[in-house]
Amino acid sequence: MANKNLTKINIYMKNIIKNGAAVMAALLLLVSCGNDDDALNNVTGNGTLNVEFDNAFGSNDLILGAQPNTTSGNEVLKISTVKYIVSNIVLTKQDGTTFTYPKSESYFIVDEATAGSRVIALPNIPAGDYTAIKFGIGVDREQFNLGATGQGDFLAKAQEADMLWSWSAGYKFLAFEGTFTSPTVTADTPFMVHTGQTGTDYNYTEITLTLPTKALVRTIITPQIHLIADVSKIIDGTNKISLTANNGMGMGAMIMSGAALPLITANLTNMFSVDHVHND
Repeated sequence: MANKNLTKINIYMKNIIKNGAAVMAALLLLVSCGNDDDALNNVTGNGTLNVEFDNAFGSNDLILGAQPNTTSGNEVLKISTVKYIVSNIVLTKQDGTTFTYPKSESYFIVDEATAGSRVIALPNIPAGDYTAIKFGIGVDREQFNLGATGQGDFLAKAQEADMLWSWSAGYKFLAFEGTFTSPTVTADTPFMVHTGQTGTDYNYTEITLTLPTKALVRTIITPQIHLIADVSKIIDGTNKISLTANNGMGMGAMIMSGAALPLITANLTNMFSVDHVHND
């Protein structure tokens, strides 16, 4: 009889322990959910927002070097260089108000060959729910007009990255380089597409993108906006630019001035799209 009673007591104690563990797990889950809710609802202070630039060619991830990339004009490109200046970032909140990132800190060089450059970290962003992002490609004329001494550290960075022709000629806003072939150009032939200030055309442009998911900037939440940059659009967007037609003088297709550059600049407005937003 004593053994039966002892068995019953053991079972009773095990049930208490098991039920207690379940209750404790439920309490921890509630506390965790409460903490998450607190973090989301605490729209005060500043946080950090990351913007990732993921270069692609059409539907394919961009691989520099040997990867063949075919345009709608049946030109096959092997791309060696993709660099562009990102500037003047403005974020729009759900309520329609905007935050302009400090202009003196708002110039970056995205270089496909340098992995660390493809994610831009923006600290000191006011907490909020952000629904859109705007940025420039290139250095705006107002900034350039400040002169060489007014560029701060960015001028040296641009020189080091080979994104400056010279101070008098100005910045390269975009550098797109490699080799190509076509039905009439059968040997690998160099091409270079550089945008920037040429003659009366300044060729700076701005892109505005709506986010499919709100970027929730909080003191303990750092969202990351993942952008796709389809570099095929540079010459194969709304405006079709033929490398073959620009091939000549034994130097390959060198597009750095002329009527094609404003058309390429217009193409850049459709080069970027938002793939997704992480809120981690």
